[in-house]
Amino acid sequence: MAAKTLPGGTFTMAEDLTVTRMGYGAMQLAGPHVFGPPADRDAAVAVLREAMELGITHIDTSDFYGPYVTNQIIKEALHPYPDSLHIVTKVGALRDAEGGWPQALAPEQLRQAVYDNLDHLGLDALDVVNLRVGGLDSPTPGSIVEPFTVLAQLQQEGLIKQLGLSTVSAEQIAEAQSIAPIVCVQNFYNLAHRVDDDLIGSLAAQGIAYVPYFPLGGFSPLQSDELGSVATRLDATPMAVALAWLLQRSPNILLIPGTSSVAHLRDNVAGAALTLSEDELTELNSIAS
Repeated sequence: MAAKTLPGGTFTMAEDLTVTRMGYGAMQLAGPHVFGPPADRDAAVAVLREAMELGITHIDTSDFYGPYVTNQIIKEALHPYPDSLHIVTKVGALRDAEGGWPQALAPEQLRQAVYDNLDHLGLDALDVVNLRVGGLDSPTPGSIVEPFTVLAQLQQEGLIKQLGLSTVSAEQIAEAQSIAPIVCVQNFYNLAHRVDDDLIGSLAAQGIAYVPYFPLGGFSPLQSDELGSVATRLDATPMAVALAWLLQRSPNILLIPGTSSVAHLRDNVAGAALTLSEDELTELNSIAS
């Protein structure tokens, strides 16, 4: 099959780890509120297979989606995986009986989480593991030396190929880098929420990927007059404009929008191919200020 051309091209995170900047986030393959199984498992499998057909080579997941649900669906849909596909997962949290997201940063919890991800995905080694240490949408102050050291040890043991971080501050990134290299940072960021503007530039200078989660606003979709106006003029959806803006924001930004719909997945990929003019970028940039 000929290689597909996706919006934004590719980004090389590390040697032997080049991914499409247009990726796919598997969170929405689980049930409501990312808890329990999906209503239609066959539809979830179809979305993943369509992502591969479209040429996407970067899937973001975690064993605490469900829990365990999305990884098991990924394995069902795509295993054995093509060499071009890279699966990025996260550890550092659990799901409780009420659907909460309590932290799970103790050494034995992190080690077990890595073992569980390997098992549920059907892998001998994980391409990238992100250590999630913050809350839902912002970092939690404090040292990450102990949990990150655990992942660095698992990397030395050959169970993890590359390391990343999620929901962290610049100080925590520097702390982690004093222990082992990282290839990506995954934080809350989008057109309207731009706390990490300076951080993105710093990471780009180091060749480190920045992966915004909630790129379309999260559980409350992005809404603004400026976004709506630009979308109308381009005959596009606001969400397509928001994705295109992220791809043009910095070459180290990788997108992982999620959906449980094949049609919506196709719309996301097509929409991200929009090219925004300097005037349109200026108008959109005014949303955050």
